[in-house]
Amino acid sequence: MNNAKDITSQLGVLYHPKSALVFYQSQSAERTVYVEHFDMDKDGTPVNAHPLTEREAQALAKALVTDKQKQTAFLKSEGILAANILHIIPSLDRGAVLWYTKPQKRTLHFIESLGIADGRASLPAMIWQATRNGLRVFAVVGNRRPTENTPLFHAPLLNIYEDGRVCMGSVSIRIKNSASLEEFTGAWEDYFFNSYFSHLMGNNSPVKGCCISLWKDLIESGRPFPNEVLKKNSRTLKSLLP
Repeated sequence: MNNAKDITSQLGVLYHPKSALVFYQSQSAERTVYVEHFDMDKDGTPVNAHPLTEREAQALAKALVTDKQKQTAFLKSEGILAANILHIIPSLDRGAVLWYTKPQKRTLHFIESLGIADGRASLPAMIWQATRNGLRVFAVVGNRRPTENTPLFHAPLLNIYEDGRVCMGSVSIRIKNSASLEEFTGAWEDYFFNSYFSHLMGNNSPVKGCCISLWKDLIESGRPFPNEVLKKNSRTLKSLLP
């Protein structure tokens, strides 16, 4: 009795051979090499053997170079390095960027139960530190490029732990392996500002006073961010450097 069972549907994606290269080498002292290109028929049998053409060789070389470029393109700048970039580790495995943004106005989103309407509000200057998998943010005072000795303040927003880590909730983080420096920093800022601020992390307010009242007032009034409400966290920018 034949108990054979077709399980190909359980094997995931099936890959079918389309072509093959066969390398021949002479036995002479020169060890010359000759390459033939084979197409594959529907049964996977090599057919239509012919010498590898220049066009086929160029297409193969281009494909290989493109794959290699994707592996080495992570966190490479698209041009001259922007002045707000403070430090880069351009590694696919351990890649990280440290950058800052000047005081700015951005649209903020809040969950309905907080009683804060979504809207544009003024933010202080901020320090951003990100890897492919996580983000930390801090606030700084002033409009100049920070230095190693610049004191850090707690970022005055919800969803942020005391050590600066951002709780992204259900936000799906998808940073490409080939993301340029500009794509990387832009993506993280978009993820951050397009998420919904919902709760304090821990029992302490990240600002002097009530954080929720602060943002309700800033959105309704449109006034500049009051730096005097920022809380120091006893660290400097140097502590974020490797």
